[in-house]
Amino acid sequence: MIKNLNRRKLSRPSSHRRALLRNLATSLFKHERIKTTYSKAKEVSWFSEKLISLARRGDLASKRRLYSELADKDVRKKIYEVIVQRYENKSSGWTKIHRLKIRKSDGAEIAIVSLSQ
Repeated sequence: MIKNLNRRKLSRPSSHRRALLRNLATSLFKHERIKTTYSKAKEVSWFSEKLISLARRGDLASKRRLYSELADKDVRKKIYEVIVQRYENKSSGWTKIHRLKIRKSDGAEIAIVSLSQ
């Protein structure tokens, strides 16, 4: 049985893909809702849920790992002061993906990623 154990490559080299996920996650935490393609939405949802679970642990090692992933100081502060407090009783499912439409120019499916309330 063949299993796909890798994540989506999004037609980018690994460094560009990593930077894309970091930037999308930073925008998601800053604005609490972003509009992007469906495949990028699924990836940024997975990536940002990992970051939230890392922040919920709260130890020094997880803080350093989170700081290495996100460069914006205001976003890091918001994660610890607002987002972690909001989801302290919820074990998973912190992001939601809503499909919107198909873009006319290239046929890509557009979705909204938001932090659930």
